Amino acid sequence: MMAAPAGGAAGARPSRSRGARIVLAACAVLFFLVFLALGSWQVKRMFWKHELIERIDQRVHASPVPVPARAIWPQVTAESDEYRPVRVSGTFLYDFTTRVQTTTKLGIGFWLMTPLCTAEGVVFINRGFVAMQSGDLKLPAPPVAAGDVCSTASGAPVTITGLLRLPEPKGRILRENEPANDRWYTRDIVPMAAKRGFPDAAPFFIDAAAGQEYPRAANEKPTGGLTVIAFPDNHLVYALTWFALAGMVAGGYYLVLRHESRRKTRMTDDGEDTIS
Repeated sequence: MMAAPAGGAAGARPSRSRGARIVLAACAVLFFLVFLALGSWQVKRMFWKHELIERIDQRVHASPVPVPARAIWPQVTAESDEYRPVRVSGTFLYDFTTRVQTTTKLGIGFWLMTPLCTAEGVVFINRGFVAMQSGDLKLPAPPVAAGDVCSTASGAPVTITGLLRLPEPKGRILRENEPANDRWYTRDIVPMAAKRGFPDAAPFFIDAAAGQEYPRAANEKPTGGLTVIAFPDNHLVYALTWFALAGMVAGGYYLVLRHESRRKTRMTDDGEDTIS
């Protein structure tokens, strides 16, 4: 019998225990399946987003239709109605205009959200954008409606065409609205209407198209038609990232198995060399 040479079987690192191999395999399978599922989900989201973009593109180029009747206001949804061209007639209540801080291609300023008395009830109209002027942030808050102000509205009737929009929730980079202080950063129309005293107003608003700068004689004329229709479509990049991570997990586990197999083979060969 010959003694084991230095660096032979006696100096070799022992193979991982059976329990450690099971844990490693379970973790590899778990991460592989999770990354694979996330990649597949992003692929589904990509197809959904492409269908949404196509549907909205067809919708915004359609002819305007009458604004939804009051009876179906609760059924108005983003999927079926948002960005639909609509037409509505009524009388503006300019004194109750709410300013919403925003940034557009024209600079920093405000959306002018004005209630319109219509045959179906109050519908808020985004009359357009006005640039911020010195002192605008210190303007007094608009009044709160008391009673049926539409019955005494005396302005000239107007007809507005534009895109139907649903309330804007707070975005990741947008500030929270402060209804108590009349500070508005998103067009969240439901609390805005309630703050102005129109709790029964439509749960949507209309982005007025360009060329409808009412009142005509006002010094401050908003610019309409600035609706941005853009849907981020990064799902393919995300999907490829998740699939790549799944591939890395599978490849890494394969390399571990190959390393273990080679180490076992080397230990076996070294063991055989110790036999005379």
